Amino acid sequence: MKRALITGITGQDGSYLTELLLKKGYEVHGIIRRSSSFNTGRIDHLYNDPEILDKKLFLHYGDLVDTSNLNRLLEKIEPDEIYNLAAQSHVKVSFQVPDYTAQVDALGTLRFLDAIREVGLRKVKFYQASTSELYGKAQQIPQDEKTPFYPRSPYGVAKLYGYWIIVNYREAYNIFASNGILFNHESPRRGETFVTRKITRAASRIVTGLQERLRLGNLDAKRDWGYAPEYCEGMWKILQHDKADDFVLATGETHTVREFAELAFSNLGIEIKWDGKGKNERGKIKSVDLGKARNLVKYSTGKNLYAVDFNTGLKKEDVVVSIDENYYRPTEVDLLIGDPSKVKKILGWKAKTRFEELVKLMIKTDLDKVLRRGF
Repeated sequence: MKRALITGITGQDGSYLTELLLKKGYEVHGIIRRSSSFNTGRIDHLYNDPEILDKKLFLHYGDLVDTSNLNRLLEKIEPDEIYNLAAQSHVKVSFQVPDYTAQVDALGTLRFLDAIREVGLRKVKFYQASTSELYGKAQQIPQDEKTPFYPRSPYGVAKLYGYWIIVNYREAYNIFASNGILFNHESPRRGETFVTRKITRAASRIVTGLQERLRLGNLDAKRDWGYAPEYCEGMWKILQHDKADDFVLATGETHTVREFAELAFSNLGIEIKWDGKGKNERGKIKSVDLGKARNLVKYSTGKNLYAVDFNTGLKKEDVVVSIDENYYRPTEVDLLIGDPSKVKKILGWKAKTRFEELVKLMIKTDLDKVLRRGF
């Protein structure tokens, strides 16, 4: 039985990766931060299973800013594989907490690598969650493993340090350490402050009358969006390779935030038309058909299954999307699109879920949650 250690186990990727490794017969250990409130929501279905918790899944308190804690955990667990997914991962927030972002995302990776050396785990394989934000002001289109980096946020800069310290320790100390340069990957488990989940949740609340409007920043930002569980399988494949290396994981397609919003509302039967320019641009209802939203979920008026109902007051010309300048970044990343040729050729990994499928999956899940819970 292989033993894996995951940081960020309670996050989107950590939860999917945990499920994947358990299915593959791993013993999984996760590092969680101490909090006054429960923060294990994404793994509660595993945490509350007596056949899994403390038998196949073990949780440990820790933090990437605590060197002695990392050393003790590595000595105790002696993992075969380490997946470093923990990070301050919100790009906009990194401008507000740049020091903390650097401590966790940059120096946290260094602390982990040094702990591996101190403890003497010579055969461990280390996966570093890198990011497409390394490319920032893109120097070529599409971006691959050889594209020059140009990060445009404290988050991107911190992750750039993490990327290069992985390469350095791999070359200097022969540690099996690999970077996964993952482009944006989403799911119903995505945090609600990230733009994709913000859109699907807000659209679901608008169609049920719980929210009046969705406020966004740069509608023209283009991203390469994939489905998170598939990317977690890619992480695992990277550590099963016979040598440490760096890989781009992406779909090879790019779409704007505007397209994501249009498609999310369209799945609910609301067609959007755009009016105005720049900060005054607004998304208005062109047409509305709530029957489409009802068909998206198992809706039954005969049973009291839902906390709220659909908003029949929605009408043409209602403004449902507007611009909020607070969501603009000080330095914007306009276009990201990855070239996954290398990972496909060497590891046989390929993104399968198309953009349209991803948006529909997320909006369906959020609509069902909003209807059932009323929030």
